[in-house]
Amino acid sequence: MPRIDPIAREELAQFEEFFKIVEGGMGFVPNSMLTMGRRPDLLKAFAELSSAVLVGGTLPPDLKQLVAFVASNAAGCRYCQAHTAHSSERVGVPPEKRDAAFEFENSPLFSEAERAALRVARDSAFVPNATTDEQFAELRKYFDDIEVVELVAVISLFGWLNRWNDTMATQLENDPLGFASNNLSARGWDAGKHADDPSE
Repeated sequence: MPRIDPIAREELAQFEEFFKIVEGGMGFVPNSMLTMGRRPDLLKAFAELSSAVLVGGTLPPDLKQLVAFVASNAAGCRYCQAHTAHSSERVGVPPEKRDAAFEFENSPLFSEAERAALRVARDSAFVPNATTDEQFAELRKYFDDIEVVELVAVISLFGWLNRWNDTMATQLENDPLGFASNNLSARGWDAGKHADDPSE
């Protein structure tokens, strides 16, 4: 059960164009955004930042989603794990690759460049941060400075979302909840505090 209820989309009419873009990409408007809408200036800033991080740039959307998925898993945010797994499918990540995302070090499905990016994603989500200069040296073999900034921006955006959604106990929407229940449960995923309270 959410600790702060999201407000109705209709109460945020000034964001309707942004919501249509989000809905086109994700299939729904996240409850996290509707909760942020209690502070419209915060939602506006988040909309601009998330658009710049996830829509702009040169990195492929599938890599961005895998980075977000691995970082959210390392941070332990079930809400963001469900969202990023669901979004990875929408951007074309093969299911077997998504399923092997946490074995990226040894899976033949990942390139050395992807391994370098996912290693930084995983280790940067730990507290304290576990990234090393050696990891960045490896990353720089495959990505230029702008691409490294993009990768860290994705990790950082989801770090913020991981804290937001775990703290708020944001309720998962039906689409990502169903997707994660069907595709991640075998790996130990459960909605936890992000599902409806069964006692209600």
